[in-house]
Amino acid sequence: MTTHKDFWNREYKTSEHLALSSASSEDLEKFTRWLERGYKREFLNAYARVLDLGCGNGRNLIYLAQAYGMKGTGYDISDEAIKQARQASEGLPIAYEVRSIAEPLPLPEGSQTFVLDMMTSHFLRKAEREALRWEIVRILRPGGWLFFKSFLADEDIHTRRLLREHPADEPGAYIHPKLGVYEYAWTEDAVHEFFAEDFEMHKFHKSHRHILKGGKEGKRRTFSAYLQKF
Repeated sequence: MTTHKDFWNREYKTSEHLALSSASSEDLEKFTRWLERGYKREFLNAYARVLDLGCGNGRNLIYLAQAYGMKGTGYDISDEAIKQARQASEGLPIAYEVRSIAEPLPLPEGSQTFVLDMMTSHFLRKAEREALRWEIVRILRPGGWLFFKSFLADEDIHTRRLLREHPADEPGAYIHPKLGVYEYAWTEDAVHEFFAEDFEMHKFHKSHRHILKGGKEGKRRTFSAYLQKF
């Protein structure tokens, strides 16, 4: 099985399988607009600190730093991604580190206003996902936010086929046949259950089912959850 580090180093050099954008995520921008409507700049300000788990080329930290003056930290397992992020973030208050999010997070308790987990922790196995959740709870300040985006298994033909034909050794997970990596796909119920003890879920946005001509489904479904620490 391909290691995650090797896979992402290759992708950031070649974009062989994935189209890697340098623009900020539309889903993250939607989240910040929602926060502004409900809380004005209570959270979105220059005093806020944000950790991006799997920051890639830094595009989302750059957006938050430029739009709101936030101070950011980015972790990614890919040396190449961090190299690109540092080049793109010159002059901004963002620090990057080549680091696996399966390891404990070296940040003080209650130090972060935001944590971003955007299409990242689905590469982790069950015990690693649980350990990361406790680390996120530890470093978030009371009332801080987790913006969580991942794959949604509900009503998704592709995911059902992957789980059936390429199962991993844990429920809800598979080995991607082209990428050669472990991936976990959430159900909506599983997300609620996983975070219920420590977070209030304000929003759960599902992507549309992507139907192609002939009735076949296109790319896999995702969701975005707005989670606020108690």
